[in-house]
Amino acid sequence: MSRYEPVIGLEVHAELNSNSKVFCDDPNIFGEEPNSQVSPISLGLPGTLPVLNRVAFEKSLRTAVALKCEITRSTSFDRKHYYYPDLPKNYQISQDYEPLGRNGSVELHLKDGEKKTIRINNIHLEEDAGKLVHPTDPGSRKLSWVDLNRAGMPLLEIVTEPDLRNLEEMEIFMQTLRGMLRYLDVSDCKMQEGSLRFEVNLSIRPVGEETYGTKVEVKNVGSIKAALRAAKFEIIRQTEVLDSGGEVVQQTCLWDDEKGETRPMRSKEVAKDYRYFPDPDLPPVVISDTWLISVENDLPELQDAKKTRFVSQYGIPEYDAGVLVSDRALADYFEDCCSQHDSPKAFSNWIMVELLRELQNRELEIEECPLTSEYLVDLVKLVEAGTISHNIGKEVLVDVMDSGKPPSSIVDEKGLKQESDEGALLDIINQVIAENPGPAEEFGNGKDKAIGFLMGQVMKKTQGKANPGICKPLFEKILRT
Repeated sequence: MSRYEPVIGLEVHAELNSNSKVFCDDPNIFGEEPNSQVSPISLGLPGTLPVLNRVAFEKSLRTAVALKCEITRSTSFDRKHYYYPDLPKNYQISQDYEPLGRNGSVELHLKDGEKKTIRINNIHLEEDAGKLVHPTDPGSRKLSWVDLNRAGMPLLEIVTEPDLRNLEEMEIFMQTLRGMLRYLDVSDCKMQEGSLRFEVNLSIRPVGEETYGTKVEVKNVGSIKAALRAAKFEIIRQTEVLDSGGEVVQQTCLWDDEKGETRPMRSKEVAKDYRYFPDPDLPPVVISDTWLISVENDLPELQDAKKTRFVSQYGIPEYDAGVLVSDRALADYFEDCCSQHDSPKAFSNWIMVELLRELQNRELEIEECPLTSEYLVDLVKLVEAGTISHNIGKEVLVDVMDSGKPPSSIVDEKGLKQESDEGALLDIINQVIAENPGPAEEFGNGKDKAIGFLMGQVMKKTQGKANPGICKPLFEKILRT
């Protein structure tokens, strides 16, 4: 057991899913040709003026309310000055003096059944910077290309207090917040597209010590997995520094995902380094009582409330409900299935065990799933009716994921219907008994475990199509009467 404990805070950057950028009407679209989604405003040309995107602001306000923040009733924008090639104006429009919300919180449900509240220091709206692209062709010169499509995209920053104490809490917080943002429909949170990024602020201190250690910031980590790896690396690195008698240096680092290590980028900045001052081109936004009440009343059903309802309405275990509500699209998928056919526990089992595994293996989101809710309903009905076995159903699910064809069509095309004809099955069962007298005698003498072997032989002869509900009684009738 380590004699140090980590102290972790996160800065979470979520790109909002408004149709246009935050201060101009450039399209807010990922993956287009470099520098094709730009305008004089996002390019920072002289004489241009920003205009606030109301949709992006309201999505930010909805998030601040959901995070139980104290809402700043007259919130304003500031200029954050720094030079970087992907920042055309040499300043970023952000919020420092009067951010949208302060003093919020997120409740975590830890794996041991305990709950923990993580405080939110502030939440604010800002514009994203562009992106530097580094050619990987070994024969090319060392160049950096600038793509400004992302410049000006609406970016919501959520800053926590340093309340996380281990990697488990850190992972649960990131997953919980990602789920909340998707429930609120403010961001798609597609980390592979950079629409959800993390900055990890981490220090270590002796267990039992109240004073914080020296903080290191790891910038723009692009996934939950990478953020956890970066935090683990820093915990080990800082522990080795202190154990060798050295001192941890306050600095900003970059995470190298290929090498699995952080590397120093620059000394850690503080607010004065950015020379914040109020943006003279943007007036404060005054949030009225009516507006705030409207946002509060329009909040969707969030995870905890949905989990409670799933247990009550569908009669599924709390664990199942917790998995299903972890993502809004997954919860909607489950409810779509239940609206078509009354088998909630069957749908829960198929989704949690088979479908989620296939999605993970194929790196797909539920919205991209070829197995639509209608197809899963079709599959469950085929299994419940005894048309196919559960094991064949698993194979059909994979075939649907590969081909996109309806389950019933795959069953017909491949001749997968379950064999339920007693006469045909009786002939096969008699063959199995004759070929395996030892296990047959054991089952006849009351050893139930032997039926597993005998059924396996039947399935082998029928290519998995024999109906177990018919076969087992036939074995009992022949061997135990």
